[in-house]
Amino acid sequence: MKDILLIGQTLRFTADPFTVPLEDAAKTSARGAVLVRDGKIAQTGEAADLQRENPLAEVIDNGDHVITAGFVDAHMHFPQTAMIASWGLRLIDWLNTYTFPEEMRFADPTYCDKIADRSLDLALSHGTTTLTSFCTIHPASVDAFFSAAAKRNMAVVAGKTCMDRNAPDGLQDTALTAYDDSKALLNKWHGKGRATYAITPRFSPTSTPDQLDALGALWGEFPDAMMQTHLSEQLDEIEWVRGLFPDAKDYLDTYETFGLLGERGLYGHAIHLEGREIDRLAEMNAAVVHCPTSNTFIGSGLFDMAGLKSRGIRTGLATDTGGGSSFSMLRTMAAAYEIAQLRGTALHPAQLMWLASEGSASALHMSGEIGSLNVGAVADIVVLDLSSTPAIAQRTAEAETFWEALFPTIMMGDDRAIAQVYLAGKPV
Repeated sequence: MKDILLIGQTLRFTADPFTVPLEDAAKTSARGAVLVRDGKIAQTGEAADLQRENPLAEVIDNGDHVITAGFVDAHMHFPQTAMIASWGLRLIDWLNTYTFPEEMRFADPTYCDKIADRSLDLALSHGTTTLTSFCTIHPASVDAFFSAAAKRNMAVVAGKTCMDRNAPDGLQDTALTAYDDSKALLNKWHGKGRATYAITPRFSPTSTPDQLDALGALWGEFPDAMMQTHLSEQLDEIEWVRGLFPDAKDYLDTYETFGLLGERGLYGHAIHLEGREIDRLAEMNAAVVHCPTSNTFIGSGLFDMAGLKSRGIRTGLATDTGGGSSFSMLRTMAAAYEIAQLRGTALHPAQLMWLASEGSASALHMSGEIGSLNVGAVADIVVLDLSSTPAIAQRTAEAETFWEALFPTIMMGDDRAIAQVYLAGKPV
């Protein structure tokens, strides 16, 4: 494969901009370049230097467009693609009215394939190069998602959603089938190509203690797998959990008791955390995932980005499709900014871009592999047009700094801002 030299404005990170000064964390160039060799990033630097050092490389000049790492969505539900933006009340009503009836359709493998293809293509069109998804209880939904990703050479994390109570009969498994199906799927897909398996209890209210115990045992057998679930999304949900687990210290304890709290755990939402839960998440080096458009759409609450980051808790960013109301990580960054403002913190554009790439990659234990424009990373790359609409273009034209030029695209951009996407160095 011929070397490719991408030229344009470049943005990459060498550190977390939440923990080190911005000028030390983010590296930008007005005329930078990225050399792609055999699907990976081989060099970064100034365009003139890399052109001189690599005279045989194919040059793709992107002008003033920004070349940066592809976006990493750390929590979504591909089976909810077709019902995104469905009007609803609270979380439980929304699940019963829209989510569960839609997920029943995934008993049909043909439908699984159709929606998996649609979901991945929509993500890619918005510059998202890695998805972390809940599937349904149906093994065919897992096969469809991983197969669709493999066809595109796309890095994904996913798992069979397990539920054995408080769900329609057609969406319930058992403790035994949850364990057996998950183990079989894990052995089939985990570590194959760019696939990572995540053991997936939906959340404590839809799993009996026996099922949680079985899934905790499975994670103990395969500690290099991920585990994903939901935590403290809404106040009435937390009260429901208290009633179902009267002996638990708190919501997080309903997972920890059964071996489902660990470093490779992903805890979606994590809005209404108690002090002990924050302490334990920090002690275990577990990751939480912020889903801002979902949190506002369903009225869940305001995630405490500043507070959790100050405790050193790894934090990813996610669309939470279809509770989230957009497939776009740009729109997700904008919502994260708005929620932080309501909590008294103005997130810098660098922090937002880091959350949508390096931050989510860290949550997935894939730092340096995805979500990065640094040497050695897989060349999953997005090229951003900072003048994609008249409204954005007129604001960008007034910008005096790189960050001032980028911020309007974060706040107002959508799929029109995605000029090009590369997966492992190949244009999508």
